Amino acid sequence: MNIVKTILAASLAFGMTSTAFAEEEGAFSKGSTAKTFGFQEEEKALFSGKVVDVMCELSGNCADNCGNGNRLLGIVRDADNRLILPLKNGQFSFNGPVEDLLPYCGKKVDVDGIMVGDAEVYGSKFYMVQKIRDAGAPEFKKANLWTKAWAKRNEEAAKIKGPWFRKDPRVVKQIEVTGYFGLGHDADKKYAAEN
Repeated sequence: MNIVKTILAASLAFGMTSTAFAEEEGAFSKGSTAKTFGFQEEEKALFSGKVVDVMCELSGNCADNCGNGNRLLGIVRDADNRLILPLKNGQFSFNGPVEDLLPYCGKKVDVDGIMVGDAEVYGSKFYMVQKIRDAGAPEFKKANLWTKAWAKRNEEAAKIKGPWFRKDPRVVKQIEVTGYFGLGHDADKKYAAEN
């Protein structure tokens, strides 16, 4: 988590994320067919750019193949050379876009999705990539690979009925240690008794 905070702080300091949306509102919405979700200050955004390893882009700490799925990936937008942070893919659940972006590491792409958040309040917006393709290719692919990749990594858990986050081994282990609220099992018991 500290790595993500460091990356976000560094990207804001370098002025590479989308910090000036007030003057650009709607600039990238033309031609977008992205679905809207009713998120705060959401805006459709269709643009081209290069998929990059964010850590490499900001600090020069680079890894082969953008870290093989273990690093945050971004898109340096062609129109203004800004580093856009796609933090969600097109699935309804809040899943990350790394599996969708990784095959395009170092390549030019076209993406369609929505920018989300209030840049004036939070300093930047993040991007929800819903569709991706090689730059100029005729057809987009849906950005929905996360749960398939999760199921492949967690074959036994995937067999259990229910949403992935209720059976993910990392989530289950964390709940065993800290309880559902992260405050310990006593806090869970107290909450259950009061409600």
